[in-house]
Amino acid sequence: MDGRKHAIATERNSEPILQVLLDILPPTGTVLEIASGTGEHAAYFAPRLKPRKWIPSDTNASLRESIIAWIKHSKSENLYQPLDIDASKPIWPIEKEVSSEISDISAIVNINMIHISPWSACLGLMAGAGRILSPGGILYVYGPYKQNGKHTAPSNEAFSEYLQEQNPEWGVRNLEDVVEVARTHNLILQKTYPMPANNLSVVFKHS
Repeated sequence: MDGRKHAIATERNSEPILQVLLDILPPTGTVLEIASGTGEHAAYFAPRLKPRKWIPSDTNASLRESIIAWIKHSKSENLYQPLDIDASKPIWPIEKEVSSEISDISAIVNINMIHISPWSACLGLMAGAGRILSPGGILYVYGPYKQNGKHTAPSNEAFSEYLQEQNPEWGVRNLEDVVEVARTHNLILQKTYPMPANNLSVVFKHS
């Protein structure tokens, strides 16, 4: 009734993702989350990642309302109001900001977007991270991936088929394709972590 939306997957993956973030994020600075969805991850991560600041974003207005509701529920002073960012756009609104509070973006986090969006969103994510992150900055992406052109589990293959039925531009991506696009924007693969439900955490560093 308070406006907070819920996603079942967050109950399963929030803590495993947090443990990876604690391992790979710079110790200070601002984390920009692209495609924050319901806002549950932002509300869970921000208080546990202090003193880092956390800025959520989503292009969906109803989801931004949910993020705002989660921020009110969280009451975490390092969790900021959501931005309207479409990853596929050539310039993100945050790039026009001059506030010192958000000028030190040291990491970008993107959870469960690349497979539930057109390929242009992945291209835009990598280009945006390449523009915004300084050398040493971290890009973290999470989700299911094919490897060497093959699904890693029957459930991922079925999920990809389901997604493509919803939208032919969606679907589980080939990890090597994502890594190659990242490389063209000076984002170098550092490590992959196996995660629950046949997902991967994929970590890039800006060179």
